[in-house]
Amino acid sequence: MTLLARLDRLPLSRPHYLLLLIGGLGYTFDGMDSAVVAFLLPSAQEAWGLNNGQLGLIGSATPFGFLFGAAIAGLLGDRIGRKKVMMYALAFYAVFSVIAAFAPNYEVFLASRVLAGAGAGAESAIIAPFLSEFVPANRRGWFIGALAGFFSFGFVMAALIGRFVVPTMEDGWRVAQVITALPIVMLLWWRRSLPESPRFLLQHGRVAEAEVVVADLERRVERATGAPLPPVPESATPPSTAAPKVNLLSALRFLWSPVMAKRTAVIWLVWFVITFSYYGFFSWIPTLLVQRGITVTKSFEFSIIIYLAQVPGYFSAAWLSERLDRKNTIALYLSGSAVSAFWLSQMDSPVTITLAGAVLSFFLNGTYAGVYSYTPEVFPTWIRATGTGLSSAFGRVGSILAPTIIGLSAASLGFAGVFGLTTAVLVVGVVCVVVFGLATAGRSLEELTEPAGEGVK
Repeated sequence: MTLLARLDRLPLSRPHYLLLLIGGLGYTFDGMDSAVVAFLLPSAQEAWGLNNGQLGLIGSATPFGFLFGAAIAGLLGDRIGRKKVMMYALAFYAVFSVIAAFAPNYEVFLASRVLAGAGAGAESAIIAPFLSEFVPANRRGWFIGALAGFFSFGFVMAALIGRFVVPTMEDGWRVAQVITALPIVMLLWWRRSLPESPRFLLQHGRVAEAEVVVADLERRVERATGAPLPPVPESATPPSTAAPKVNLLSALRFLWSPVMAKRTAVIWLVWFVITFSYYGFFSWIPTLLVQRGITVTKSFEFSIIIYLAQVPGYFSAAWLSERLDRKNTIALYLSGSAVSAFWLSQMDSPVTITLAGAVLSFFLNGTYAGVYSYTPEVFPTWIRATGTGLSSAFGRVGSILAPTIIGLSAASLGFAGVFGLTTAVLVVGVVCVVVFGLATAGRSLEELTEPAGEGVK
């Protein structure tokens, strides 16, 4: 319809970059919260005399919370709005991070970490579909890939906190969690700066509100570019119809209906493959380095190098997403991940393990940039947040299973076997994307999804 054509023809400019920064900061703190747990475990063990089983539960707490947070956020995002869920999720996450920081015992700490993970997972799942609905089709892949790239800054910050805060201050592990809760102050900024998605508003019949958002964005883009706006093209997409009410059963029925099942299967499998490989790798690399004879402090320093490799991985994939298409970018970076995992399996010195690990980190995170861009594009507007949230939630099953499966594999298969297993999982993902993936670059969200949506509403 005309309103969406007006939105999609806007050139990427300062107002869009402000949205990128707002969403990116959310992802930075989500990444930091997810990664910092690994650096808290030794202090928590010392404080409460925990055994390995209890430490394992703490390690699984955040991804477990992520799973439920992502699923719930998607459902709520399609019912009450993307902006509300994003803000509430941030507040929820920050509050329970503070409670975890001051936890008097193991039980409170564990429960707080699960709930903080739920808040972070909810925010993580809603940001990409929310902001993808503002971005012109010809730059959407770069924009959402760059948005996901902010996760890498959070991982680097977590590694720096683990190296320079946790071991150098009394109760440094508690201070670290207070630091991860600081984004609560962003709520004041977000409340003033974030509009609701015009696509969500239109789906819910709130046309006047959508008009206000689009008109305001047009004014700000024109002011930022200092040039007249491009003409509004004739819209080839069907007008929006009233959005059906989304619940878990209706969402699953639609996502696995004949018209959507292939898309859903591909995206769920890719999420599982990348998340399994990613968390399996990052949860074990410090331990594997220590087993190769270097100190814990040195292993943290090597980990920082590996984390830094995430940054060019994300942003190079974001750049390629517009040139190779999302599915081809995902396949390319999954292939690079598979080769890197095999290379890592053959290394036996700390330096070569770190080098191979950095390359694997580059490709794994580049894959994430493609996946975050790709996922919101394959679902219709009325179920976009739910589809993205459930895909992310299914991926989190991989993050919960990976540390245990790889831990058991390490005992029986050894270092080479662990990353041989990772290679095999990644190869499955490559084949799936190349054979069954949907090409999305340069196509409007409605062109990609609304004809599919009409057949089953």
